[in-house]
Amino acid sequence: MPPPPQIRIGTAGWSYKDWDGILYPPEVSRKKVHPVEFLARFFDVIEINTSFYGHIRAELGRLWCRKAAAVNPNFVFTAKLHRSFTHSPLAVTEPTSAVSIRPNDEDERLAREGLESLASEGKLGALLIQFPVSFKNTSLNREYLEQLLRQFIEYPRLVEVRHDSWDNPGTIAEFNRQNVGFCNIDQPLLGRSLSPTEHVTSGVGYVRLHGRNYDQWFDSDNRNDRYNYLYKPAELAKWKEKVEVIASKAETTYVIANNHFQAKAAVNALELKHLLGGKKVATPETLVRSYPELKDIAKVEDASGNYSLLA
Repeated sequence: MPPPPQIRIGTAGWSYKDWDGILYPPEVSRKKVHPVEFLARFFDVIEINTSFYGHIRAELGRLWCRKAAAVNPNFVFTAKLHRSFTHSPLAVTEPTSAVSIRPNDEDERLAREGLESLASEGKLGALLIQFPVSFKNTSLNREYLEQLLRQFIEYPRLVEVRHDSWDNPGTIAEFNRQNVGFCNIDQPLLGRSLSPTEHVTSGVGYVRLHGRNYDQWFDSDNRNDRYNYLYKPAELAKWKEKVEVIASKAETTYVIANNHFQAKAAVNALELKHLLGGKKVATPETLVRSYPELKDIAKVEDASGNYSLLA
C-alpha cells in the first residue's frame, strides 16, 4: 500500500508586528522565544518571504533551522527567490518582463548563500519563484524563465505566475518537462488574474492563499490592507477538495496562507489543517482568544507546549 500523501500547511512569513498579542504570547513578543520556534509547534512549514525583499543571511538561515528542529524535527521551510530575479526594479511604474528584470552576479551569490544555509541543514523544501501579474506568457518571458530555472536547477523549484495567459496545456507540458512545480493560487480575480487551479507538474504540489480583498488589492496605500481577509468555511472547503486532488498527484504538497493581516493566515491554516486531517489541531491559546471560532477545532496549547482549558 502506498504511503498517504504528505501535506504540509503553514503561513507565509512570521515577522509581523500585528501578530503580537493576537497569535504571539508575551514570551515571543519579548523575544524570549523565537517566532519560528513557536510556530513550529503548530505548523510543519513556513514560507520565508523576507528572502524576496532581502537575501537570507546564512547565519540567520542556520539559526532558523536549529530553532525549528528543536521543537519539530519534521519541519521545513520554503523560500521565495529574491525579487531581483522576478520583478522590475520599477515594478510600481512599469510592467515586469524579461527586458526589465535586472539581477546581477552579486544577487545570485547572495541568494545561493541564503538558500544553501537551509539546504545544508536539510530544511529547504522548495524554492518559490514568484512573478507579478504583469509578467505575461510571451516568447521572451518564456526564454527568460527557462534560463532562470536552469540557474537554480539544484533546488526543488516552483513558479508562481499570476496572469492567466500561463494557464494552458503548453505551459503545463513545459513545466512537466523541466520538473518544475506550478504554484496554484487564490487571489482576487481582477482583469486577467489567474483563477484557482490544481496543477501538479513535479513531485511538489503548491498552493498559496492570498485572500480575496478585491477593494484593497491595487488601490490601498498600505500593502498590508491587501491581506486583510479571513476565508469563510465554504471557501476553505473548496480549497480542501483542490488540495486533496493536488496531493494525490504529488509527493509533497505545501499549502501556504498569505492573508497575514492580524494573523488571519494562521487561523485559516489551522482550519484547513483540521478539514484535511479530520481531527482537532494544536492551536495557540492566544489565537483562540483572538478568534473564538477556533474553539471547536482546537487543542489549546500555550507557549510552553502545555494544554489548557479556556474560561
